[in-house]
Amino acid sequence: MDRAEKKASVAALSEVFRTTSVVVVAHYSGLTVAQMQTLRKQMRDAGATVQVAKNRLAKIALEGTDTASISSLLKGPTLLAYSQDPVAAAKVAVGFAKDNEKLVILGGAMGKTALNSEAIKSLATLPSLDELRAKLIGLIQAPATKLAQLSTAPAAKLARVISAYANKDAA
Repeated sequence: MDRAEKKASVAALSEVFRTTSVVVVAHYSGLTVAQMQTLRKQMRDAGATVQVAKNRLAKIALEGTDTASISSLLKGPTLLAYSQDPVAAAKVAVGFAKDNEKLVILGGAMGKTALNSEAIKSLATLPSLDELRAKLIGLIQAPATKLAQLSTAPAAKLARVISAYANKDAA
């Protein structure tokens, strides 16, 4: 890499660290190219990104950002997984690490909060943003559905009573 490419890389990483909501740091030593491609595809499908960056350039890009606390994790062959959704990158990384023991999650950051590997694993168990939205919509719609059922219930009961009397008189 020449100096201009390094500056561009640092600027791009700095922008990533400023705009993303969660960054996961992991060691990937021993993963095959096929496994890395699988990880990248799973991350892309979840709306997250995986990037392997030089640790020195990543540390320079971290300076002055909220996620500067992860600079101590950048030692050895590390990869960065990040996403706008606070759960997506952590969920895919933890799921992939369960299947491939060579991916070791070191920690990460969520805004200004530094996360260790256990915090990343617990973050991965949370529902995604879309799942939370679906639950919220379900909760909002539930009272209206119950109200509609309650308003039609007396009429249905009255109809059943009249039907029962009509069947009784016919017999």
